[in-house]
Amino acid sequence: MDDTSARIEQRYKEMLLSKPPLERLKMASRMYDSARKLVISGILKGRGHLDTPRFRAQLFLRMYGNDFTATDIEKIIKKIPNMQLDAES
Repeated sequence: MDDTSARIEQRYKEMLLSKPPLERLKMASRMYDSARKLVISGILKGRGHLDTPRFRAQLFLRMYGNDFTATDIEKIIKKIPNMQLDAES
């Protein structure tokens, strides 16, 4: 969905680029932290208690699952200590 006018989008881009690189990095870091907290909350709410390997697998899948092929996901999940489950677990 893109409901932002081109003029406003350009102003926003200019505002971001006017900030020093360190400030932009801090902003990105805060956004990542907020997104990660929301994902963790969703995992815990939807699944109840998960052991650490399953939790880490779910966190990986929700944060990065769209960035990898199914084959790569399977390889990565298997690298999580004590994790020998498919990506849907």
